[in-house]
Order: sequence, then C-alpha cells, then structure tokens
Amino acid sequence: MTISASPTPQVSITVVVTAVGAIIGQGIAASLRKSGLAVRIIGVDRDPMGIGRHFCDRFYPKPACDEDTPEYTSFWLDLLDREQVDLVLPGLELDVLFFSRHRSAFEGAGARIVLNDADLIEVAQDKWDFGLELQRHGIAPIPACLNRDWSGCVTELGPPPLLLKPRQGNGSRGIAVLRDEEDFLYWSRKSRDAFLVQKFVGTDEAEYTVGAFGLGDGRALAPIIFRRKLSVAGNTQYAEVVAHPILADAVARLAAIFKPVGPTNYQFRMEGDTPWLLEINPRFSSSTSLRAAFGYNEALMSVEFFLRNRTPAPPEITPGRGWRYYDDLVVT
Repeated sequence: MTISASPTPQVSITVVVTAVGAIIGQGIAASLRKSGLAVRIIGVDRDPMGIGRHFCDRFYPKPACDEDTPEYTSFWLDLLDREQVDLVLPGLELDVLFFSRHRSAFEGAGARIVLNDADLIEVAQDKWDFGLELQRHGIAPIPACLNRDWSGCVTELGPPPLLLKPRQGNGSRGIAVLRDEEDFLYWSRKSRDAFLVQKFVGTDEAEYTVGAFGLGDGRALAPIIFRRKLSVAGNTQYAEVVAHPILADAVARLAAIFKPVGPTNYQFRMEGDTPWLLEINPRFSSSTSLRAAFGYNEALMSVEFFLRNRTPAPPEITPGRGWRYYDDLVVT
C-alpha cells in the first residue's frame, strides 16, 4: 500500500482518521487521497512517533488516559471543536466501540462519526454470541462448541482438524489449528482469553473477504468480492477480484437481516456450494485500500452517505489482482 501526500486542492472538508499508524487507518487515508475530494486529513494514533503522522495534514497523539475516563472523551470533544471536524472515520475496532458506546456525548459536537448499527457492533464482538444470533435468523453458523474436553469437542464437531478461536478479536489473532489432543491441551492452556472450538471448514484457497456498503434499511451497495490469501498477521496479503453469485446472495441476505450502515466487511469460506460465514466486521477493513484501488472507495462513500446525506453512486469495480508489500518511508 503506497500513500501519496501530494498537495490537495482547496480545503472543503476536514476528516479525522483514527489509528492512522495501523493498516486500516492507513488504508482509509490512502482512500481519501485517491478520492478526488478536497479534504484535510487529521490523523490520530496512540504512537506519537509512528509512521501515521506522515500520512496526514495534521496529527494528534492519543492521550495516555483510559478510554473510559471523562478526560478521554474531553480530548475528542476538544479536538473536534478545535479543528472544526466534519467527519470522523474510525480505523480501529476499539475506536468504533468507544464512539458507539458514547454516541450521546458526541451528538452536539457538529462532526458526523461513521458508525455502523449499534446492535450489530455489539453482537459481532463475540463469535459465540454471533453464532447464536445467526441461528435465531435461520442461518447455520460454522459448528462450534464451548467444550473444554478434547473428546467432547470431537464428539460434537467430528474428527480433527478443528480450530481454537478467541471469542473476541479480529483477523487470525489467537487462532490455532488443533490436530490432536496434545494441540488442544497446549493451546487451551496458552489462550489468555475465552475461546470456542470450531469445525475446520473449507480450505485456505477458498477464503473470501467481501465489502458491501450498508444503507441502513436492509439494502447495501453491490459488493466487491475478493478471493484472498492472509498474511501471518491475519490481514489480506493477496486479493483477486472475483464474481461470486453465491456470496453476493449471502451478503444480500445478511444485510437484510442486520441492516448494516456504512463500511461492512464479511468473511467467508466456501465448502462446495456452501458459504460459511466466518465473521462480520461492522467497520472499515484491512482491505480498504485494496478495494479503493479497484474502484470500491468506502471512504468516499462514507463522505457521500454520512456527511452529504446522499446514497453513494454504484461503484464501477475494475477486475484484477492486488498484493500488499512492505515499503520504506525515510525522513531526513
């Protein structure tokens, strides 16, 4: 992902991008630069010396105080007022949770905050609870159990390999493949968080990430579908734009049920003709900049929808493949 900090046209809107030092925040900033908008980017990140400050027109480090304190809320209210911010684009799941759970504190701030449906944000936090919610709507989740006994897991889910997954978290962090009882004992002791054990479905070659901008009424813009390969960090490293009617139909059904608002990411594995939903991320994705490169610019859509109160134009998606690689930024 390459971000150009070339001069922007005359400023018309001021946008805050949070976690601009991390991959999602960087992707949002890159998408804004590609959008053609006259935009001034204010970056916020926990690391005052991180690379994120170089992708923005102005940068603020997050305060060291806890996010549940009045001081932290005051930091944000003061920043939004001082910079006359029009729009906030959260680039980190923790920021999404903070703004969602403190919506009332920002109602009079003047800035619009790009947030998905509050109920969807909460239920998507826990993979077990979300599986139960899928069942309630008649959608079969990937078979899983909370059993803490290996033989019980095999009885419930079938023979290995199985997966151990933290109930909360994103990407592939904390996920372990369990091939036998020794793996189960090791990783169950190693896991610091509540976890579930899940059936292993599909293959690495049949994993997909889908972006579909939700309109809040059960509809969504036509999706962009990537067949992808994950990096060791759990983010998309390689993406290929594909047409996949089964996944498009699955996303339309999920959107009708959960009524997402704004950038929404769906992750699937295919097993034959069955689309197994891994998770829904009701926020910007690590694939944000890759999607923008193929014509699906969710940052631009967010400006149109949340700030200008317009339904974004249907995106013109360009076919192709994309790779994410490391580069250097040197300041002397």
